[in-house]
Amino acid sequence: QVQLVESGGGLVQAGDSLRLSCAASGLTFNNYNMGWFRQAPGKEREFVAGINWIGGSTAYGDSVKGRFTISRDYLKNTVYLQMNSLRLDDTAVYYCAARAGRDWDVPRGNYDYWGQGTQVTVSS
Repeated sequence: QVQLVESGGGLVQAGDSLRLSCAASGLTFNNYNMGWFRQAPGKEREFVAGINWIGGSTAYGDSVKGRFTISRDYLKNTVYLQMNSLRLDDTAVYYCAARAGRDWDVPRGNYDYWGQGTQVTVSS
């Protein structure tokens, strides 16, 4: 079955950097667009970043543009989220997601598979 396993979360201070990883298995990795979402307590889940199946197109939520970078490694079937200049309001559970399809434009919703999430906490 499809599994998406996130890692790399933790407790950091404002201004620090963190890199999340998501290892995918049980799917043909290059047939899937990949995304990162997050959900803070009391808030709805929001799109953070996405990358298309071929890695040629990326998209970011407005609040993370210029600070976060998504990438993918086809040899390792892994997608990464490099997070720089972390802020208090980046605190959330971060989820990796996969959506079948060979789209050029990165989809921001209707993902097929989800990981269990990894907690990122930014302190002052």
